Amino acid sequence: MNKLIAISVLALSLANCTAQDSQTKTPAPSSPPNFELEDFYSENTQLDSLVEVWYNTLSDTQRVAQLIMTSAGELGKPQSTVRSLVKNQHVGGVIFLKGSVESNTAFINELNDKSTSPLWYAIDAEPSLFNKRVKGASVKIPKTIELTTESEVKSAAHRIDSAIQEMGFHVNFAPVVDLSPDNEAIKDRSFGSNHEDVIQRSSWFIEESSKDQIMTCVKHFPGHGYVKGDTHKQSVSIDGELKEVMVYPPLFEKGALSVMVAHVAVRNNMRFDTEGKPASCSKVIVSDLLRDSLNFQGIIFTDAMNMMAATTVGDSAPLQALEAGCDVILMPPNEKTLLIEALRKMETDSEFKNQINQSILRVLRAKVCLGLFPKQK
Repeated sequence: MNKLIAISVLALSLANCTAQDSQTKTPAPSSPPNFELEDFYSENTQLDSLVEVWYNTLSDTQRVAQLIMTSAGELGKPQSTVRSLVKNQHVGGVIFLKGSVESNTAFINELNDKSTSPLWYAIDAEPSLFNKRVKGASVKIPKTIELTTESEVKSAAHRIDSAIQEMGFHVNFAPVVDLSPDNEAIKDRSFGSNHEDVIQRSSWFIEESSKDQIMTCVKHFPGHGYVKGDTHKQSVSIDGELKEVMVYPPLFEKGALSVMVAHVAVRNNMRFDTEGKPASCSKVIVSDLLRDSLNFQGIIFTDAMNMMAATTVGDSAPLQALEAGCDVILMPPNEKTLLIEALRKMETDSEFKNQINQSILRVLRAKVCLGLFPKQK
């Protein structure tokens, strides 16, 4: 049975609601039950009900905003821009790219006070990047490639979880499951080049983080380890066979809740050729391969949409990523433009509207499982 059959049925019914119904405000229960990340894939009528209640409290604009994540921190957008996006309810979350413990904590607290709908906060807290991204952290984490035993991996995951949770983060864009420590972009950020080692160590990392109520995100689908070049700087391609896809199904079986799709093109592959597009904007990768063939029912994030490889398809790349089947668009150049484009397309394309509704329901479900369901004040 499909892990998220309840969500799919709910999405189908909500997609057929009238415009008037979509604006109906349903009061939230005063004391909603507590759920955890392990409940995300469960068939649970109470969880389904809470997701439906929350969905019905949101306007169409607020719903689509759940699928957009802006950036903050030293390498992100100016705080004034982020404040405006949150105030106008144009985003559902924020990724912090670099900052100190104090600055991250202070800005997250400020945004929570300004937001009328719960935001989720993400960070690239991979073991290899943690101490670079979080200045002043009291814990020192070894590089990912240096973590080999179960105790080492779980200890690193737990210490990272504790540190980022204290600052207010919910999502860790880790672990990297690419099969190479030597790629220009990956280097020491993965657990190595042996697929059995990567699967085992990544499973330990995911398991520990889930216990800590931190949502992990396996990346970079369909694989960035064997390609030459760096998608931050240029367009890169997988030539032929998708050698790294084998890593993902075992991690899905272990309960991985989210995947990040890379801006890597695929060529010379009869079934999954992206025809020059980055994987993040390709329906054959996101929907046909990841969602349908591999039956992944969790949340699909794009990699950052301001990376050079994502810009090869032009200004419409963020919308194309939604059309391809991605659930959350990370760091689009213009959040408001994407919001308007998505709402406009939903008015004329019922299939796209249904797909977007399912994405919204997935995001809200994850937020409920993270304890972010809005409490009555």
